[in-house]
Amino acid sequence: MKLSPTGARFALAAIAAPLAVWGWAEATATIKFTEMAAKAGIQTNHHTRVFPGKAADVLRMFTSGGSSGAAGDYDGDGLDDLFVTDSDNGKPNHLFHNNGDMTFTEVTDKAGVAKGNDPKSIVADALWFDYDNDGKEDLLVARFGTPILYHNEGGGKFKDVSAGSGFTRFGNTIAAVSFDYDNDGLTDVMFGNYFKPLNLIELPDPHVLPNDLDNAINGGGVTLWHNDGKGKFTDVTDKAGFGKLTGWTLDLGHGDFDNDGDQDIYIACDYGTDRIFFNNGNGTFTDTTEKSIGFDTRKGMNAEVTDYDNDGYLDIYVTNITDEYMKECNMLWHNNHDGTFTDISKETNTCATLWGWAAKFGDFDNDGWPDLYVVNGLRSAGKENYIPVLLNNLLLKPGMDFTDVRNWPDIGGMTWSGYQKKKMFHNLAGQTFKEISGEAGTDNEMDGRGLSVADFNHDGKLDIFQVNADQKAIFYKGVTEGGGNWAQFKLTGTKSNRDAIGARITVKAAGLTQMREVDGGNGYAGQSSKTVHIGIGKATKFDSVEIRWPSGLVEKINGAAIGKINKITEGKGLQTK
Repeated sequence: MKLSPTGARFALAAIAAPLAVWGWAEATATIKFTEMAAKAGIQTNHHTRVFPGKAADVLRMFTSGGSSGAAGDYDGDGLDDLFVTDSDNGKPNHLFHNNGDMTFTEVTDKAGVAKGNDPKSIVADALWFDYDNDGKEDLLVARFGTPILYHNEGGGKFKDVSAGSGFTRFGNTIAAVSFDYDNDGLTDVMFGNYFKPLNLIELPDPHVLPNDLDNAINGGGVTLWHNDGKGKFTDVTDKAGFGKLTGWTLDLGHGDFDNDGDQDIYIACDYGTDRIFFNNGNGTFTDTTEKSIGFDTRKGMNAEVTDYDNDGYLDIYVTNITDEYMKECNMLWHNNHDGTFTDISKETNTCATLWGWAAKFGDFDNDGWPDLYVVNGLRSAGKENYIPVLLNNLLLKPGMDFTDVRNWPDIGGMTWSGYQKKKMFHNLAGQTFKEISGEAGTDNEMDGRGLSVADFNHDGKLDIFQVNADQKAIFYKGVTEGGGNWAQFKLTGTKSNRDAIGARITVKAAGLTQMREVDGGNGYAGQSSKTVHIGIGKATKFDSVEIRWPSGLVEKINGAAIGKINKITEGKGLQTK
């Protein structure tokens, strides 16, 4: 894709700009984590669905992505709890209550949220969102099948309200995000669907795999659901402009990419080109893919959104596959401020993360610049490599119908792009990133899938919960010493949706301006905290804090404090009690 003038200038700047910029020049801390999943009581073990019949082996591989975790405060005590999925038939999901001291207590049975993996359905993702604006976080469980919607009844208990929710359309859903696409004060839902809408367990038609490894058009696309605020969701996919999509969606990322006050959407597709849609502000979206990013043949796995270089515009990070199997390179889409994006992953050293899955931004040393953690690895098993076996079949059987799952060679005990070290990137003042996973203590070799980032114990250091396919979860406590100062912001909407999803916080401190948005589940198979964490380096006060709410209200906040959670209610400013 030809660089726009803005993009070309940025690409040059990314290489040549001096690194002695506010924040990076002052940062002396080394980002560090310590693993403590077992000690914390959240070392769950994920189980991929086991299928019957001859196609079982290959189907199990293609559905091994359903290991996810979602951070959310379900009981309103101010601490982020964790919901963790499983995927095999009869295996329960898990809800963990945060005790505030980096330990958790499982409360799944009391809450009533264990189910989902029945003989005809496979749990793949989960999402916390307050769909009825009653102040209690409800829970959505996305499945290969139909979703489950749990209403938060209070007192730590949930009620299954799926039957009356309107979510009756079957889909092989792998990703879900919640955002208020029409700014009516209610959070809507978008599902990303991987396979076409056919039950993989019953398998009435074996032709379910991609019809083209680069440009497949037989995937599940997306569906968009409008929230009426009374517990009912209506399918508005066609009306909104998404009805013709047939890519193999793996992830969804939303944000206000053009700074016009409404939420746009990025769709990462494993097979078939990624897509970007801009919100028209009238309940419809326009596909600007060709102009904005161009068409690609890569294997989009993750859509994470933040303003990584603090220029006031949201950027997008997409993982792809770069290992012995494919040499694709990730995409760090720098926002050019004109509706176009430039991929600068090579210039910023964020290109190669092997078989990428989830990626999350977070300021892990509080220097004012969002760092990046990426998990990878498809299947770690025996010594024999599945890739040569697969390639031999492709070469020796030209013209074979590879949509037919029965034609793929058995995987058995072979490894496929496994035993890969995770990647932690330190943001060097928005100009480039340095890979530091070894010194940070995060270079595990698990088959990573989803990530949830939150400050689980309110010590001002972000923690990371990592889920893995067919393996135990990992929980990294942030233990960086000597990092910068920080503040957190917990927003509550009134005219806007109560979760404040889509609200934008802009802070100025010591000459640096930072902008962050509250998101509703960006990033593959993992939801992070809705409490916005901002590092401010050596600054000891804010020069200004401004909130732009989804309703359009812009508030200047006086008295925001360093080193604490600032609670702000729309129209009422900073809450002091």
